[in-house]
Amino acid sequence: MPWRGAWSRGVAAAAGVPAAQVRRALMLEGDLGTVAAAAIAEGEAGLGRFRLTVLRPVYPMLAQTAADTADALDRIHPADVEWKLDGVRLQVHVLKGEVRAFARTLADVTDRVPEVVDAMSGLPFEAAILDGEAIALRPDARPHPFQVTGSRFASRVDVEGQRRSTPLSPFFFDLLHLDGDDLIDRPARERLEIMDRRLPSGLQVPRTVAGDAETADRFLDDALAHGHEGVMVKALDAPYEAGRRGAGWLKVKRAHTLDLVVLAAEWGHGRRKGWLSNLHLGARDPNGGFVMLGKTFKGMTDEMLAWQTERLLELETSREGIVVHVRPELVVEVAFDGLQASPRYPGGMALRFARIKGYRHDKRPEDADAIDTVRDIFAGASSG
Repeated sequence: MPWRGAWSRGVAAAAGVPAAQVRRALMLEGDLGTVAAAAIAEGEAGLGRFRLTVLRPVYPMLAQTAADTADALDRIHPADVEWKLDGVRLQVHVLKGEVRAFARTLADVTDRVPEVVDAMSGLPFEAAILDGEAIALRPDARPHPFQVTGSRFASRVDVEGQRRSTPLSPFFFDLLHLDGDDLIDRPARERLEIMDRRLPSGLQVPRTVAGDAETADRFLDDALAHGHEGVMVKALDAPYEAGRRGAGWLKVKRAHTLDLVVLAAEWGHGRRKGWLSNLHLGARDPNGGFVMLGKTFKGMTDEMLAWQTERLLELETSREGIVVHVRPELVVEVAFDGLQASPRYPGGMALRFARIKGYRHDKRPEDADAIDTVRDIFAGASSG
């Protein structure tokens, strides 16, 4: 959220306090005026009094992208290495027997995940906040495609019936608060040790500690063998940076995927006549707007084509021939084989053999991958 960064720097300059402390207080409190007043009146001491409030969610910490495990371990070592599950982000709060679940957008989704509530309600927590994922697994414990998890998570219809046919399993990878103590400022090593003592291993994302790329690669191979999409590499000495895409978390996938924003779509022809099909895809520009990287119509089911046609027409801003320009509100996960130099697009790069894996209804445009991430992938491939 770029505006939060600019606002935090402005308040920090006015109050003579570090911008990071203003940003932290804002993420915990949520109210701009309250944080500004505390900073100006009391300085760092005032900002330090802001705490997590159980049953009130905070924006989750986000990850940057590494080209591979060697790149990740060059930047972070030794590191906690975890399976990267292709599920939906879930923040679970427990307070005196009450369990509430929140999506990454901070929406209360408790009524959509009764099995998660049941799994957490019997645990011996007076108060806790956990960060993790919910994912639909097959009977052999391999994950369903993300579309299955995403559809189940998004649906409010016949939740109990869907729970029986497509149950969601929670897996947690961080503990932010426990029984009156905020843990977000403690190093990850301590948070994980506490979580190990208090949370059953069956509710935790599998993880290991790696000091070199060879160890991390073996763990990545294991994650892929179980059907998951990669690993997360995390700094053991890093705090939890709520709402930040911190350098302490890196995601590594073997197959390239990016979360991009739909900027426009083209009317199809032949079998796809009457549907908006060919999507124009853009990466987020941290300075504002989006940078187009290419188009694709591959990977779409008829159901997806019908849905996106209706939704994109609702978002329409203008037309130009067969192209319908839309407000940049929809995020899609895009798989691709690589990047190539292209003078056709303003970023100078284009996706090769792009195909849509699915819409990410749990993500907002500001959660999409940044153009700098794309440039890093391109530079890594070029140097190799």
